Amino acid sequence: MSFAQVYTRSVVGLHAPKVIIEVHLSQGLPALTIVGLPEAAVRESKDRVRSAILNSGFQFPNRRLTINLAPADLPKDGARLDLPIAIGILAASDQLDPEVLAGFEFIGELALNGELRQVSGSLAVARAIKAEVLAEQILEGNKQVISVKRQLIVPTINGAEASRVDGITVLAATNLKAVCNHLQSLTDSSLSDERLAAVEPSPTQQHIGYQVDLADVKGQHHARRALEIAAAGGHSLLFTGPPGSGKTLMASRLPTILPDLSAEDALEVASTYSVADSDYDYGTRPFRQVHHTISAVALVGGGSRPKPGEITLANKGVLFLDELPEFDRTVLEVLRQPLEAKQITISRANSQMTFPANFQLVAAMNPCPCGYDGDGSGRCRCRPEQIKRYQDKLSGPLLDRIDLHITVPALPIADLQNAQAGETSEQVRTRVSAAHNRQLIRQNKVNNELNPSEIDKYIQLGEGEQQLLQLAQQRLNLSARGYHRVLRVARTIADLADSVDITSVHLSEALSYRSK
Repeated sequence: MSFAQVYTRSVVGLHAPKVIIEVHLSQGLPALTIVGLPEAAVRESKDRVRSAILNSGFQFPNRRLTINLAPADLPKDGARLDLPIAIGILAASDQLDPEVLAGFEFIGELALNGELRQVSGSLAVARAIKAEVLAEQILEGNKQVISVKRQLIVPTINGAEASRVDGITVLAATNLKAVCNHLQSLTDSSLSDERLAAVEPSPTQQHIGYQVDLADVKGQHHARRALEIAAAGGHSLLFTGPPGSGKTLMASRLPTILPDLSAEDALEVASTYSVADSDYDYGTRPFRQVHHTISAVALVGGGSRPKPGEITLANKGVLFLDELPEFDRTVLEVLRQPLEAKQITISRANSQMTFPANFQLVAAMNPCPCGYDGDGSGRCRCRPEQIKRYQDKLSGPLLDRIDLHITVPALPIADLQNAQAGETSEQVRTRVSAAHNRQLIRQNKVNNELNPSEIDKYIQLGEGEQQLLQLAQQRLNLSARGYHRVLRVARTIADLADSVDITSVHLSEALSYRSK
């Protein structure tokens, strides 16, 4: 046998399309050629694979080797193809039985001594295999069919991550020799002791623990109330106040009062971090705090081959922008579309990629360059034109997309020393989760995601509330977008109060958060 096929996956954006590695041995001078749009790390794999095969006790064929990565028009990057390439070479050279390879998919980077090293995107690969299995079941009339490509072999360090996806079998190996022994044991019963054991899924935590708590915030009852409303309805939030008033402290506590992620959402978030090769505490809401020197590409994603940015890493969680006016204006303006669409589409000459961006924006700013405009101490020395120029760094369209505008005053030291302990995150999260569940039962989404037609359907106002809103629209110069956002916030306030109808009290509170 001089030909073998091995199944693996590439990672493109957040997806893991299937890749078939075809290995052919032919007569001619010894050479190894890799075709099929391999990038640098894949082209260099031939040297790693050669050493790994020899150091694992196998023979490297002294013939002409051609390796095709199909589909040929799909770019392949990363070292995750090392293991399947090595398996393909051993199968094509009759050192492994090619017939057993159809039941497996392989990913893993090889060290020169044959050890398997960690790769990124293993969770995305496992989710892609499961999606393929589900598609097969649909084609077979929802019967429990046996997929020929359900078993995934990964490095040991990736085993726990990949095993979080149910419905597929994940096998973890420490080196190339262990993988080969497992494959040989399928046809040789004397090697049954060499078989790899399936990785047991990690137990799911019932309650996600955070290192911080809302009880750390002293006073600031108005801001805490706004934080609770934002958590319940998925609303964006802007804190304005002097330095040291607790804006960053409160923003960092927002994830602790958000409802727990569903199992599917937790997998989606973990898969994104797996592709980005970033650390993530599984099951928690992401909290991304970015510096004001960030570029537009780093914020929304991009590159010659589009990669996820901070807004995608904040998906299902919180994106916090501190010192908002210090950000470059062009960087802030790219947030306008994803704030509405909950996703970002990045187009390049040779590719187009859509990334999820369903995040909650929390921003903080000072009222003036020195930070003390309006402070009772009178220490602000900023001229009116300086204050206007500072605040004009933020465009009206961006501010119009922020639901809650909160002024956070500085607290006197005496108030901080004598302030009673506030509610804990768990206490607030109980109310938030109850309001969140009411929204899911009523409309199957949070209030902030309601479109205009759904607002007309689910948010009904009485005659008195309509008159109040008309008067407020004239005084506050509300745009059509601002009008809809006030209605969404009012609906969330009513949900927190377990009220079916939106009353003037709910509407008045929602309007108070729009006045800048």
